[in-house]
Amino acid sequence: MIDLNKLDEMAKKLSELVPPSLREGGEELQANMKSVLQSGFSKLDLVTREEFDVQRGVLLKTREKLEALEAQVSALELSSRSRDPEI
Repeated sequence: MIDLNKLDEMAKKLSELVPPSLREGGEELQANMKSVLQSGFSKLDLVTREEFDVQRGVLLKTREKLEALEAQVSALELSSRSRDPEI
């Protein structure tokens, strides 16, 4: 879910970029920009920072397990070769 406070900040910053002569409906303009931003972001396949960090942690643990398994397989292969050099 998109942080609505961030959308408010972005809409405010965008409305400040509008030339002063066009700022008559400042609050309305800011509300419209917020609506457009929210609509645009909702169409994107975005994740929150928290979700990203959780998945990153899962990936790191998986990578560690994979590396441990690769080391274990290598050790077993070496052990197997030393017992039976024809393999």
